[in-house]
Amino acid sequence: MSTVLVTGAAGFIGSNVVRHWRREHPGDRVVALDALTYAGVRANVEGLPGVEFVHGSIANTELVEHLLRAHSVDVVVNFAAESHNSLAILRPGDFFATNVMGTQQLLEAVRRVGVSRFHHISTCEVYGDLPLDVDDAFTEESPYRPRTPYNAAKAGGDHVVRAYGLTYDLPVTITNCANNYGPFQFPEKVIPLFTTRALAGEALPLYASTKNRREWLHVDDHARAIDTVIHHGRVGETYNVGSGHEVDIEGIADSVLGALGLGPDLKTIVPDRPSHDRRYLLDSTKLRSELGWAPRVGWDEGIAATVDWYRANEAWWRPLIGRSPVVEGAWGMSP
Repeated sequence: MSTVLVTGAAGFIGSNVVRHWRREHPGDRVVALDALTYAGVRANVEGLPGVEFVHGSIANTELVEHLLRAHSVDVVVNFAAESHNSLAILRPGDFFATNVMGTQQLLEAVRRVGVSRFHHISTCEVYGDLPLDVDDAFTEESPYRPRTPYNAAKAGGDHVVRAYGLTYDLPVTITNCANNYGPFQFPEKVIPLFTTRALAGEALPLYASTKNRREWLHVDDHARAIDTVIHHGRVGETYNVGSGHEVDIEGIADSVLGALGLGPDLKTIVPDRPSHDRRYLLDSTKLRSELGWAPRVGWDEGIAATVDWYRANEAWWRPLIGRSPVVEGAWGMSP
């Protein structure tokens, strides 16, 4: 039996990984740590069998050190991060404080106590962006070229993880993932935003650069990838996690509206945000060939199931509407 500390556990991907871990490793214990900022939802993990929820920050080194010792933690999985690109434009300091310094303070607690694996969740966005008219994809060897405060803060956190791994001989691994979607995603993100607004008959705000596109990965496939890397990945390595399936913002809106049986009249154009990346695509050959992982959830199946989940779980998302501190298109305004 192992004990796993999941940070950022009340968020979207973190809570889905907690659920995955309990299904796939029912003998393990999970300690779920979350600071419960505006996007953290305590009910996502609190009360789950075999899960102990702790309200606290990764920046509290003493608290994390206590949890590691008190629970004899074997594995740390770090999801804790500020992650909304639009908010990062308005509050960049919050992102560097959490994503860089918070990660360092978390690692300091791990260094003091020791674990069998520290796994850090990163993003495709640290690599910068790609032109729309080429077939290139980012590999694990691609240089880091972040273009926004969020991208740069995540890149800084990755560098901290690698530095602690090399300097203090910590058993670290990193995964850089494509855009995720699925249940329990905070409704400020584009797919739940479009879904909840469409359900209410409200306009779907599409950035003016409607052909910018992203690679989309179902959160269940991401959870399996993380599990695979923790158990079988090589210490010190980075693995890209991607589906290979790209969709632009108009395609997302059309998929959501189609799943709800609605027409295109709800789509509306809003101003682009500054430094809006054009395209991300990850080459996940390393993960697939070395560790045997492959995505199982296709886009059409996954988006239909996700829309159905939000339609069936209004009691979950309705209280969260309006909690996001940023309004899309309100650039230059304080949140």
